[in-house]
Amino acid sequence: MPHLQHNGKKIYYEVHGEGQPLVILNGIMMSTLSWAMFLPELTKHNQVVLLDFFDQGQSDKMASDYKHDIQIEVVQAVIDELDLEKVHLFGISYGGVVALQFALKYGNSVDKLVLFNTAAWTSPWLSDIGVGWKKAALLGDADLFYSVSIPVIYSPNFYTKHITWMNERKTFLKQVFNQTFLTAVARLIESSEGFDIRDQLANIKANTLIVSSDSDFVTPADNQLEIHHAIEESAYLEIKNCGHASMYERPTEFLSVLKGFLASEKVPKIG
Repeated sequence: MPHLQHNGKKIYYEVHGEGQPLVILNGIMMSTLSWAMFLPELTKHNQVVLLDFFDQGQSDKMASDYKHDIQIEVVQAVIDELDLEKVHLFGISYGGVVALQFALKYGNSVDKLVLFNTAAWTSPWLSDIGVGWKKAALLGDADLFYSVSIPVIYSPNFYTKHITWMNERKTFLKQVFNQTFLTAVARLIESSEGFDIRDQLANIKANTLIVSSDSDFVTPADNQLEIHHAIEESAYLEIKNCGHASMYERPTEFLSVLKGFLASEKVPKIG
C-alpha cells in the first residue's frame, strides 16, 4: 500500500473501489485497519480513501508536540496526491475535529461533510478525560490504559451485553498498546488541548450531516447539537442506545446513515 512524503515524513493511505471519493478520518486510537469490516459496503458506490494521521497506524510518528493543523495538511496532501477535485469527507471523534477544520480551510474541496460523535471545542469535561488518558498512556501500562479509556467509549448496556467480545478485544488491544503506540496517543491527545472553533462554525458551507449517540460519555450529544445549530446547511440525527464508538456498537445503522446521506439529500431514519 502507498505512502507519500510530506514535510519529510511518510503518510500512509489506501484507496479502495471506484466512484465519488469518500475520505475517512480516524478517531484518536484508530487506524486504516479499523475500517476493514465496512469496506465491502462503502465501496459499492464510492471510492474510499483511508489514511493514518501522523502518530497513527503506519504513518510516521512525531518527535515533538503539535496542533491539529498538521493533520489538516495530512488530509490535503493525500487529496493532492490522488488529484481529487471534490470529496465527501467523513470523520468520527478526533477525525471529525480535523474534518471540521479542513472544511473551514479547504471548503471548496468538500462536497458533503459527515461528522459522527465529535465536538467543536475541547470542553473542560473532554479535557479532563484527555488528562486521564494521557497520564495512563505515559505510564506505559497497557492494562491501565485500557481500563481508563476503553469502557467509557461504549454504552454501559453494550459493554455488559457483549462482555465476551469486549474481553476478546481487550486481549487484542493490550498487544496494540505498546510503548510506541501509547506515547503517540499521548501526543494526539495533547494536540487537542485548547481547541475551540465554535465561533467559526457558521463559515462551513458544505452540506453536513451530524450524528450523535444518546449514551456518548466522551462527546455528549450537546456537542453535536451545537455544531448543527451553527452550520446552516446541516442535518442532525441521534442514534439511540449507543455510545461514543457508534460504528462498532451499531454497525448496520452506521452504514445505513452514512450511505443514505451520501446517496441523497435526506437523512435516513433508523430504529
